[in-house]
Amino acid sequence: MKIYENNGVFVLETQNTHYAMAVDCEGVINHLHWGKPCKIDDYKSVYKPWERNSNHSARDCCKTEYLPYCGSVYRPVAFVAKHGDGCRETVLTYDSHKISEGEDYILLEIELSDKPYSLAVTLCYKLRENTDVIERYTKIKNKSDSAVLLSKIASGEFNLPSKRPYLSTNTNGSWGGEFRIEKTEVKNGTLLYDSRKGGSDHTLNPWFILSQNADEKQGDVYFGALAWSGNFKVEINRDFAGVTRAVIGINDFDFSYNLRPGEEFITPSVYCGYAVGYGGMSNQMNAYAVENILPKRFAKEPLPVLYNSWEATFFDVSSESQQKIAEIAADIGCELFVMDDGWFGQRKDDWAGLGDWYVNKDKFPEGLKPLIDKVKSLGMRFGLWFEPEMVNPDSDLYRAHPEWTYHYKTRKASLLRQQLVLNLTRDDVKEFVFGVMDKMLAEYDISYIKWDMNRAYSETGAENLENPQELWYRHTAAVYEIADRLKAKYPDLQIECCASGGGRADLGAMSHFSMLLTSDNTDPVDRLEIQHGFSLLYPIKCMRAWVTDTNRYSRKNDFDFRFNVTMQGSLSIGGNLTKYSEEELEIHRKYITLYKEIRNTVQFGAFYRLANYAEDRIYATQYVLGSESVIFLCTSVNSFFNDKFYHIFFEGLDSEGTYKLTYDDKEEIYGGAYLMNVGLDFEIGGTLRSKIIRLKRI
Repeated sequence: MKIYENNGVFVLETQNTHYAMAVDCEGVINHLHWGKPCKIDDYKSVYKPWERNSNHSARDCCKTEYLPYCGSVYRPVAFVAKHGDGCRETVLTYDSHKISEGEDYILLEIELSDKPYSLAVTLCYKLRENTDVIERYTKIKNKSDSAVLLSKIASGEFNLPSKRPYLSTNTNGSWGGEFRIEKTEVKNGTLLYDSRKGGSDHTLNPWFILSQNADEKQGDVYFGALAWSGNFKVEINRDFAGVTRAVIGINDFDFSYNLRPGEEFITPSVYCGYAVGYGGMSNQMNAYAVENILPKRFAKEPLPVLYNSWEATFFDVSSESQQKIAEIAADIGCELFVMDDGWFGQRKDDWAGLGDWYVNKDKFPEGLKPLIDKVKSLGMRFGLWFEPEMVNPDSDLYRAHPEWTYHYKTRKASLLRQQLVLNLTRDDVKEFVFGVMDKMLAEYDISYIKWDMNRAYSETGAENLENPQELWYRHTAAVYEIADRLKAKYPDLQIECCASGGGRADLGAMSHFSMLLTSDNTDPVDRLEIQHGFSLLYPIKCMRAWVTDTNRYSRKNDFDFRFNVTMQGSLSIGGNLTKYSEEELEIHRKYITLYKEIRNTVQFGAFYRLANYAEDRIYATQYVLGSESVIFLCTSVNSFFNDKFYHIFFEGLDSEGTYKLTYDDKEEIYGGAYLMNVGLDFEIGGTLRSKIIRLKRI
């Protein structure tokens, strides 16, 4: 990694790419290049912009690095503000730059300013060794004596090199169907992806992936993923001249932020890069996230095999029933026991009790200590479910503090899942939320919290805020703050992020939480598609994947298939173990033992999507770590006759090495080059069939 600067030209050199920009004659930062490296001396300063005609201005046609709304600018912009005198335009020109080095990074900061208003906007670019991922964020500082109202503050603007249309990849999902990949050709106009519900949501994802002639192994792929769990906005625009640009950041829908004199606002980071093929992109981000984004305490430790009691008992929990399930969970090999909803207040269903975070004495007469002692005596750690941002109207908390929710006095509150959203922009509410979890952690030996959030925001009145439109930002920032405070006070605490499944499955959550619940949907057929989409830009380690009873009896698919699907992430168990036969429990023991053997390879290895169902009628994924590799082959709803034989080319092996393959009680020896270049045939006949192939270099 290296950053070059010469006469207003900046070149960021990553492991395999260059990102270049320059100051033009008017002091504007313009983009030069993003992609494969060139000779440093060939990058030249940008000449004076020229006007195409009176309807296509000079600035509209430039490849600006961070374009504010000003003058004759009519395309999507990165920044909009209203200054103290009412002026709603901003002109940003180059002031200075600074290159600094940290322990494991180089940082370029380019300060721009709107001089009449003493407003500074600093573009930040952080590079790290052995990667092509660049972290970008923007700092806005008000150096004037009057407030500035920010109404759009993107994290970054990106210009792509080719004039030909790009293919955009994002998701078109829903609750229970997250990460369903859709591809759209960007030919003209502006393509918009956003969320407006308060979280990053289940439908679209806070990323852009723009490609040309790409598959898993080849083609140009440009990407940027926003580390933010609140409302986001991605705008991808292609103009009449064929220039494609992307702007990504906090959503400006119903948003503004009052930047007071002397105050600084720092946008969420966007992690961007250029890769060859979708596989190259995924492996870059997989490795980068583990090394640089996930919380350091547990980033490089494998996640434990988890048992969660929700689908076994739902709200009908008690100390006795939970201890009974815990005994079986420990026997089959689980390492962490998590008690889900139903343990607190007057919580008998989802109509009451939410917000009353005290142990229900009818269900737990002696508190949680007997259950926790039992769990720990079985060799497992103990975890507990909270939904700290929400409250039921039928609760002691709401009866005492109805003003603690987002609301308008003239509007009837919308109930979603029979609950309302607490106003975390209030300091007293934020302290309450921290306090209830802090109290439980201080009293009991709890090493894991499942943090849930089960509804979108509505009636978003916040009387405590001078500018209520700040709530979208301040609420998400408060969630991060509380999680970080808990981890600081309890360093061995792990927190799982759940938001009705994958409603906050993003890099922002991953930078504060240890893992994600990718979806509430645990059906193994649906999970194949969900996991495929998740793997594009997010680290495999964070993907909690569950073996439960969902659709097991109607589908009549076996546990072999369920485990082979879920072992492709961080394995979790959630079925009603008390109803399983000894044969079924033995299957659980077998696969949990196997998962522990391959866990490091799955959670930390290089990852390859060898085949996908849409094109190949089979999902095939491979994980490679050092001398070991594992491949999962899973069919979906396939024909027994037509969809029976598959040819698989392996990836990521040592071409000079020799490997022992183990599968179907067979052992075979092949060279790495043969497996990658010639490949092997496998027979898997029919619907919901699967196979695991293990490789060991010998």
